[in-house]
Amino acid sequence: MARGKNERLVSLAHGSGGEEMRELITRLILPRFDNPLLGALGDSAIIDLPGEGRLAFTTDSYVIDPLFFPGGDIGYLSVCGTVNDLAVSGAVPRFISAGLIIEEGFPFRDLERVLDSMARAAAEAGVKLVTGDTKVVARGAADKLFINTAGLGTVRPGIELGAERCRAGDEIIVSGPVGSHGTAVVVARRDFGLETKLESDVAPLNSQTAALLEVCPGTRMMRDPTRGGLAGVLCEIAGRAGLGIRLEESAVPMLEAVKEVCEILGFDPLYLANEGIFAAVVPAGESGRAVAALKRAGAGRAACIGKMAQDDMQLVTVNTLVGGQRILSPLGGELLPRIC
Repeated sequence: MARGKNERLVSLAHGSGGEEMRELITRLILPRFDNPLLGALGDSAIIDLPGEGRLAFTTDSYVIDPLFFPGGDIGYLSVCGTVNDLAVSGAVPRFISAGLIIEEGFPFRDLERVLDSMARAAAEAGVKLVTGDTKVVARGAADKLFINTAGLGTVRPGIELGAERCRAGDEIIVSGPVGSHGTAVVVARRDFGLETKLESDVAPLNSQTAALLEVCPGTRMMRDPTRGGLAGVLCEIAGRAGLGIRLEESAVPMLEAVKEVCEILGFDPLYLANEGIFAAVVPAGESGRAVAALKRAGAGRAACIGKMAQDDMQLVTVNTLVGGQRILSPLGGELLPRIC
């Protein structure tokens, strides 16, 4: 059947984590599956089981290119990403599933390497892989290997998270340097001929989120800034909270190698994917003990980077190093495809 002249087509931008992806979700998906659990648009759905507590349920797919990159691979990433979506939802990760879509001709040695990484990540996070599926497709029908995961966790009693709980004056913290994963992957693709020892930050975060919630049970919300980076997450938080955000550029932790690569390529590291840090909003005055707890849990570069502010326009602004101010807008288009 011939396509109409003005027929809309899915583009790479619809998977970017930015405005196009949000349009796809809100215009195509939500109207067809409208329910409160899905409509919350969290990293996990929080399901109340009367008399039995609450479950967190999440799913994700991994199509990263290249499969193996400095600091990790698609297997380690798939388990950590699923664990982290549960952890930032206030849950203790318990069980995961894995579906493997393997292209015909994929080397056994590479598959074993990926599976070993998945097993290592599961052991580090304290989760069990309890079910899964394997499909093999003809050459050219997939790009080497795709992985789909799902995860279940139990939500800690008394923990309530959500952007709607944020208040003006609340403090924003990050658990580590931003932009490391996206930068490491783009360098690993060798499209730009850059050399660096930078590694992805991919890691399970459940021990760090638990440490935060232990000292700050009133934490407003947590998110792991993957696609769209820290800027994308903060724009989403501001919009859903109905507030503005004021960041201090000097306070945002960042590795020198990330700064150097981004300066060469013209990228803004605040929009690059992270896979081993999370952002959180805590009540005013609690960032000091929150950061201290994160550092004790291994997040040595954790920092308070800004505050929620009363702002009817819901702007995310950055006080720059040179004394100016700039606005962070939601990502438009696709900055780096297939980054996770």
